[in-house]
Amino acid sequence: MNNGKNGGEPVVRAEDIRKVYRLGKIEVEALRGVDLVIEPGEYVAIMGPSGSGKSTLMHIIGCLDSPTGGEYWLDGEQVSELRGRRLARIRNHKVGFVFQNFNLLSRVDIVENAALPLRYTGGISRRQRRERARTVLDQLGLSDRLQHKPDELSGGERQRVAIARALVNDPAMLLADEPTGNLDSDTSREILKVFRDLHSRGHTIVVVTHDSNVASEAGRVVRLTDGRVHS
Repeated sequence: MNNGKNGGEPVVRAEDIRKVYRLGKIEVEALRGVDLVIEPGEYVAIMGPSGSGKSTLMHIIGCLDSPTGGEYWLDGEQVSELRGRRLARIRNHKVGFVFQNFNLLSRVDIVENAALPLRYTGGISRRQRRERARTVLDQLGLSDRLQHKPDELSGGERQRVAIARALVNDPAMLLADEPTGNLDSDTSREILKVFRDLHSRGHTIVVVTHDSNVASEAGRVVRLTDGRVHS
């Protein structure tokens, strides 16, 4: 578990982050000077209406995209000017993603799904990858499903596999995008309990959501409006 291994630095430190999209001759400001600090072990929800910039901010703090301006440090490392493979390497090591649609591989078992990020780490054998994946899946209550493929699981089980995949690299931050968006209310509560348990173990969790019930689980809510933060 990553629990402040960066010497006490914030997991997320964003200063004056701006993002401009150019659509032909038109410029659209998605983020307009966002400042954000997330400390190790925090549980933060990012909320905002459609068009507020929350997805753009998620892409930047998750190293899926780079800002047009401003500076961003992830787990003590300056990443705002990185591109391509260097940014992808940081992303794979530092961020564990959980998506609304699970994004699991249907043709392989859940152990291979959970182990997938380790394939890009290097120096880890297939046996070691599967062993680490089994350990995380067991922690999430899936020890009796290891031989199953995603299509043989319930929605809640599939999302737990996705969470295991996000955790297998021991990332600095778990970043979840509408993690209960495709789940019924009972299963949503089950997944939110998983996040509560992970937070209690010291994991840093950032959830991007429009659902106030999901956001209420977090210790802090960051609200975005028109590309600016209103905490």
